[in-house]
Amino acid sequence: MNNTIPETPHNATPADILRTGVESAAGPVSLACSFSLEDVAIIDIAHQAEIKLGVFAIDTGRLHEETYEVAEALSERYRLKIDWYFPRHEAVEQLEREKGLFSFRESLENRHECCHIRKVEPLSRALDGLKGWVTGMRREQSVTRNELQAIERDDLNGGIFKINPLIDWSEETLLAYTIERRLPKNRLFDLGYRSIGCAPCTRAVKPGEDARAGRWWWENPEHKECGLHRR
Repeated sequence: MNNTIPETPHNATPADILRTGVESAAGPVSLACSFSLEDVAIIDIAHQAEIKLGVFAIDTGRLHEETYEVAEALSERYRLKIDWYFPRHEAVEQLEREKGLFSFRESLENRHECCHIRKVEPLSRALDGLKGWVTGMRREQSVTRNELQAIERDDLNGGIFKINPLIDWSEETLLAYTIERRLPKNRLFDLGYRSIGCAPCTRAVKPGEDARAGRWWWENPEHKECGLHRR
């Protein structure tokens, strides 16, 4: 893999960013797909631009039914192969036996523990052997993401490239693209769920709140990451 992070011009399109990142990685690259509007758009962009991109998903064991519906719709529309990863069942069993089903609401430490078991550890297996991974993160989403770069080096995951093709898209742009392309959309989005994760940790946002305000709503905004995107 090329050790130099490629530069992208300010007017680069998502397809430009995606192609530059994939070509610079010089090896397998996959999208970490949560079946959000962003991830669905990236799959469609890659498909149209004929950019070779793998797709993996992490089934935490607590996803909404509506999320699985999007996964099925994508598989059918694009003949898409999704590589699913799951938490180690022994770790989940131990956590729930020792701390119960909702320990993540008791403290930030407990929430990080749950996220590590259900998301971070499976991610490490999903990224094994990859030269880069793609996310649907946007700068506009929250205060934890306003310093994102189009292509970054993920030093916490072996120094592989982390490609964020939609960083400059607004939610308005994303919605317009979704409608124009008639993309599959999680039914919860129209009920106010603008960022959808595990069912017990996700709620609809209130007017004026940012997109990720409904994630771990009992925590301060600067803490609202699960560990997949540590900086």
